Amino acid sequence: MSQAFFSLGALSAFIAVAAGAFGAHALESRLEPDLLVVFETGARYQMVHALGLLAVALASARWPSDLWAWSGWFFVLGTVLFAGSLYALALSGQRWLGAVTPLGGLCFLAGWALAAAAAWRAAI
Repeated sequence: MSQAFFSLGALSAFIAVAAGAFGAHALESRLEPDLLVVFETGARYQMVHALGLLAVALASARWPSDLWAWSGWFFVLGTVLFAGSLYALALSGQRWLGAVTPLGGLCFLAGWALAAAAAWRAAI
């Protein structure tokens, strides 16, 4: 599982860099400033959690636990829901998509809590 999470983390980081560049160069003149900020927030959170997914991959290889797998999958789901909904909101202007974003945030919180629990379990 650690190789899959490392691969997904690297792919997610790639997409986050591409989205950030796209937002800075192609969307700057096309989106309202508030929607550009929304798009950039999606790219920033995607990058942070891509790095978190890489950390999960490395930690799960060193300290095997099912908790790491759950943490990784929550990071993946959180990225799709959080960053994905922000990208879609910014590009479409459909404000109702903002209702999906907190679900992604809850997934991120669950992923971090599970990572902490896995690390704690490995330490004792």
